[in-house]
Amino acid sequence: MNNPVKIAIVGPESTGKSTMSAFLAKHYNTVWVPEYARGYCEKLTEPPTWQDEINMFYGQVALEKEILPQANQILICDTTFITVKIWSDEIFGKTPQVVLDELPNHKYDLYLLLNIDLPWQDDPLRDFPNMREHFMQVWHDELKALDANYVVINGAGEERYERAVKVIDEFLKERDVV
Repeated sequence: MNNPVKIAIVGPESTGKSTMSAFLAKHYNTVWVPEYARGYCEKLTEPPTWQDEINMFYGQVALEKEILPQANQILICDTTFITVKIWSDEIFGKTPQVVLDELPNHKYDLYLLLNIDLPWQDDPLRDFPNMREHFMQVWHDELKALDANYVVINGAGEERYERAVKVIDEFLKERDVV
């Protein structure tokens, strides 16, 4: 398929984005784009710099471009480079211009915003366990600013997965993809 439907799995830290992405890719017999920043940050010995944020932007875009041709009607993306904007705004008080310039041009057909209703899971790359509500609101604000088509996914375990599949199935049916 030349132009697969692009579905972004987004949300604050520790909401199950990677697990959800892997599940959905398997369910829809397709591929998923992992979060580039995770692998990048695992290699850092210091907190990310401004240049690191720019590098993560370019890395996420390149990884998605590399995996896109392997998609089977749907491409699942474990987050997007909107995370670079969110973290840059939080840490540096501003966003790299290249990210701002590209945001309106790099659209996804559907965003699943994973809610913070799962327990926090400690991870060396997670920084803000006490700011989950703040970041959930930031995600809402960012998606609204993009006029994005998004749905909040609640619940735990199978209920969470079933909700995501139901939302995607309805979306695909409306678009005559299935």
